[in-house]
Amino acid sequence: MTSPHPPAQPPDLPATSTVRRALEVALRGCDELLVEADFVRKLARSESTGQPLRIKLGLDPTAPDLHLGHTVVLNKMRQLQDLGHTVIFLIGDFTAMIGDPSGRNATRPPLTREQIEANAKTYFEQASLVLDAAKTEIRYNSEWCDPLGARGMIQLASRYTLARMLERDDFTKRYKGGIPISVHELLYPLMQGYDSVALKSDLELGGTDQKFNLLVGRELQKEYGQEPQCILTMPLLEGLDGVEKMSKSKGNYVGITDSPADMFGKLMSISDTLMWRYFELLSSLSLDEIGGLRAACEAGRNPRDVKVQLAGEMTARFHGAAAAQSAREGFESRFSKGALPEDLEEVSVSGAPIGIGQLLREAGLVASGSEAMRNVEQGGVRIDGDKVSDKGLKLGAGIYVVQVGKRRAARVTVS
Repeated sequence: MTSPHPPAQPPDLPATSTVRRALEVALRGCDELLVEADFVRKLARSESTGQPLRIKLGLDPTAPDLHLGHTVVLNKMRQLQDLGHTVIFLIGDFTAMIGDPSGRNATRPPLTREQIEANAKTYFEQASLVLDAAKTEIRYNSEWCDPLGARGMIQLASRYTLARMLERDDFTKRYKGGIPISVHELLYPLMQGYDSVALKSDLELGGTDQKFNLLVGRELQKEYGQEPQCILTMPLLEGLDGVEKMSKSKGNYVGITDSPADMFGKLMSISDTLMWRYFELLSSLSLDEIGGLRAACEAGRNPRDVKVQLAGEMTARFHGAAAAQSAREGFESRFSKGALPEDLEEVSVSGAPIGIGQLLREAGLVASGSEAMRNVEQGGVRIDGDKVSDKGLKLGAGIYVVQVGKRRAARVTVS
């Protein structure tokens, strides 16, 4: 796991400086800030002129819902928004038709306009659960990309070289490996970079996998005679399995529209180690407060109690305090019956949707299919605390706490 950036303590800025405070806010939990000196100058100019910085985050509507992984950058946007800067939530309805090649080892199938429009409808509504909607500028990059036309696209492409494009790691690996790279994929970084030109952004945020695209934005702004934006990359949040980045396709996600009970239960399923990563990247607690909780656990406090605090905070953020309390009570009433061990074994199985008998066998919780069915018939099998009575039950991709009797249990990831 990438360690979050430590709080900034620039020696040449007074401790009471608003510029210093803004820099500390920007650097908390970030992976990289480029170029830090330029960002300090932008902050100082903003303070002296009273003109807020223009801070951009672009998301392609490739799926209908957002998850907690998306909120890592949204949280940072909100923190900077609370300092008085202008945040721009950019929906990439044009770039989604191309498909972001970042981290891909094969060409991404383009989405249709209908799929994109359907997904985009919910994006800002969900993002507003984190951002202050009344103070957020919402834009769609089709506003300036559609009018470019063929002539404008050719002129834009003339401002960046193929050699620089092939410096990109995923393109280089695919080229050397003989894996096809479609020409339209080369356009994606250019179009994302052109967004920064159109919006005159001072700072662009993104995950670490977006660094190349964000740097293209800096270069294109120079080409168009603009001051280049700074870029702030945030770590990619690991999913519930603690291995792969959070993704709906991998089934290891916590959706921000999940029910309170599901959200609370999923967060309680993460490992004690991963819990601290979630605190650092998602919680509104200060780093000192998180450090205090960690020290308490090292001194003997049960990590489960602290995990309850994390699950409660996240559930309350998206559903309200009353719903969070109800989810906690429901979780505790279900699991108090089972006396689960503190450190559950982590098991992965594939083949979703998977039958309950096969899941129990492959997870090593029973020796045979007949034993699995017998335990179901006798009411000895629980999934996330709920008794299983259907021998034909099939489970989709996701992470489940599976219990057989009082002594056998595991946290099972189904892919």
